[in-house]
Amino acid sequence: MKKSIPKKYHFNAFGFNILSDIHLPELPQIPITSNDSGIFIEKSDLSSLWEALASDNQFFYIKEDLIMFRIPDNAIYMIQEGKEIFYSPFENAKEDHLRLYLLGTCMGALLLQRKILPLHGSAIAIEGKAYAIVGDSGAGKSTLASAMLKRGYQLISDDVIPITLNEKNTPIVTPAYPQQKLWLDSLNQFGMKSNQYRPIIDRETKFAISITNQFVSKPLPLAGVFELVKSEKDEMKLNPIQSLHRIHTLFNHTYRNFFIAPSGLMKWHFSTTVKMCEDIDIYKLSRPTSRFTAHNLTDLILSAIEKEKKLYG
Repeated sequence: MKKSIPKKYHFNAFGFNILSDIHLPELPQIPITSNDSGIFIEKSDLSSLWEALASDNQFFYIKEDLIMFRIPDNAIYMIQEGKEIFYSPFENAKEDHLRLYLLGTCMGALLLQRKILPLHGSAIAIEGKAYAIVGDSGAGKSTLASAMLKRGYQLISDDVIPITLNEKNTPIVTPAYPQQKLWLDSLNQFGMKSNQYRPIIDRETKFAISITNQFVSKPLPLAGVFELVKSEKDEMKLNPIQSLHRIHTLFNHTYRNFFIAPSGLMKWHFSTTVKMCEDIDIYKLSRPTSRFTAHNLTDLILSAIEKEKKLYG
């Protein structure tokens, strides 16, 4: 599919220059110097191609270097060769909805096509190293990350965490963009006024929080992963995850991991996560659902990091 030029907006995020015909206010904007960017985002009519490739009642079409998906009342999206994202909005589609999928599922798919591992969670910078907080939707990842920001640490990424291996097989986290998404309950717990923030699309109880002043702009080595899980018990627990369970944990929390197999990336993913496990600590962090524990969980994480630092220097 050919790209029409020029496009209107130039951004930098996920380690790439992004040339886009839709404004993405979440991303840092940079001057347009040329049309030679790492990622292109463009509106295009994908309806005929979708009808030709996808069967009835199908929401995803996936093969090597090509991922398409259809969101009812929103748009058809296509990501190809780790370079291009096309979107085909339906009538009355809201721009907020489009941006949600462009920066989420589309970007996660594009990173996988580039063999950049996208973990689903938040990454925080602590003393020159990156620590990822992963978990299922609703586990409290962003809330815990926000509690750590309150302690003066910095955000690297929220939602999609891009990870690559350097020449020494050290996992490196590349910054995404300076924004968090927090539920209203979390805002209230932190004493933040919801009328000062933008609601995310029509979900009036979740808000976009700009983190420009506490955002890391350079890649950092990944030192640890904390899997946050909810528990009906009242106690908090932090336990190391051992052996093959570590690889399983990283697979479970790879962003849109159902893209991996049909994209022909299972061998790459396994090899990458095995190498990661040789270099990082991975923990399971259980939190009670009965009360707000983000500050206490922060203490547990910082204690574990300090303990590892004393053990290994």
